Amino acid sequence: MTVSSLRETLVATGVEILDADGATELTLREIARRAGVSHGAPRRYFPTHNSLLAAIASHGLRDLTERLQPALVGKQPARSRLISAAIEYVSFAQERPAMFELMFRHDLLEATGSNLRESSPPLFAALQALTEEADASDPTTSAVTIWTGTHGIAVLAANRSLALVAPGLDIAALITTSVTDHLLRTR
Repeated sequence: MTVSSLRETLVATGVEILDADGATELTLREIARRAGVSHGAPRRYFPTHNSLLAAIASHGLRDLTERLQPALVGKQPARSRLISAAIEYVSFAQERPAMFELMFRHDLLEATGSNLRESSPPLFAALQALTEEADASDPTTSAVTIWTGTHGIAVLAANRSLALVAPGLDIAALITTSVTDHLLRTR
């Protein structure tokens, strides 16, 4: 196995463990065991547990970006694409809650020297451009407002808090209302 393929295997195995079993099972030893390598092998590529977590989180950010891409560059009106992107963002969080949480644990991952924090600005720039296209008077403030509101919904939906306080809530309708109301107020 080549160096790059073993590194990729370790990250892919970590992603599988995180998605299936959550963060508590995500240890270097468990990743090595499931990847079929010695328990010391991950240290060769990832000097710390956090450096491996950063690589796994970067993988998740790429997955999220790929998932949002059709909404960000589609042919529908900008407002519809904003809503679609927000719905996909929340759906990603619901389907992969442990990954979603890890991706935004900058406090944990910053010490690794990874470029994880640098992964967010391009995605935000796309959101800002889409917000501007949707005719917001202040695209930066609108993009921040829509992102933070959507992120809050995503976190609450992923950890099932929304289901506790509002069983049966139509999250897509909530997002549609939230984005539409904000854009109408900022014209």
